[in-house]
Amino acid sequence: MRDVRDDCFAGEHLQNLEQSGAHARHWCEHDYGMHRHSTTQRLPREHFEAVERAHLLPAPTARYDLPRWCEPKVARDQHAQVARALYSLPTIWVSRRVVARADSATVCFYHGQVLIKTHPRVPPGHRSTDPHDFPAEKSAYARRDVVFLEGQAARHGEAIGRYAHALLDVPLPWTRMRRVYALLGLVKRHGAERVEAVCATALAADMLDVHRLRRMLELATSAALPAAATRVIPLARCLRPAQQYALAFTPNPNPEGGSSR
Repeated sequence: MRDVRDDCFAGEHLQNLEQSGAHARHWCEHDYGMHRHSTTQRLPREHFEAVERAHLLPAPTARYDLPRWCEPKVARDQHAQVARALYSLPTIWVSRRVVARADSATVCFYHGQVLIKTHPRVPPGHRSTDPHDFPAEKSAYARRDVVFLEGQAARHGEAIGRYAHALLDVPLPWTRMRRVYALLGLVKRHGAERVEAVCATALAADMLDVHRLRRMLELATSAALPAAATRVIPLARCLRPAQQYALAFTPNPNPEGGSSR
């Protein structure tokens, strides 16, 4: 790299990328490539043709897949958020920060320089869960938390409890605990009565999406708002009664608008 920088490009006035590439190719083939190397005692071009060319891969035709790096924290449900999607990790990483690298196809998690987990990339709002990340000996404790959440939801209404049960009715219910927490947050924000009615409507349509449920509540709120009251202009605070003026008001006796004098 030092020879390329100092001998090939230093002092040159190159106008564009095509001219730079042509100059570098000529330098490699006819200038530097034909000078005997002081260490190998071979011509670089000769060594390239005899040894290195056979190991070259074809030049890439697609654009470089630029990765995205972040440092998410693994939550209690053993999922970390990357690009608004959730990915599971083993239990030992709960409440710890890891380094995540996301490209168009995969998401890799690292601790320092060590790769600890790989997932296929999923769209925002989705999750990728590996059942092997959840040890069997801890499933009882996780299920106990799930039962507790179902009980909390059922306290606010029958439909809310059924909606929470439907959210958690999966092989790994503790991976859906965030959705039930969000449902309980809607109850706290909008009231149990309104959430109960919306949950009943959503269950009838088999709609199990807390984000859409929140949208339904917001639309119902905006539709129920009362119309704005008509604005009444108050009397001017500097308006005085006629008795406070020095000259009394005398109406004009001339109906045609002429002078009264």
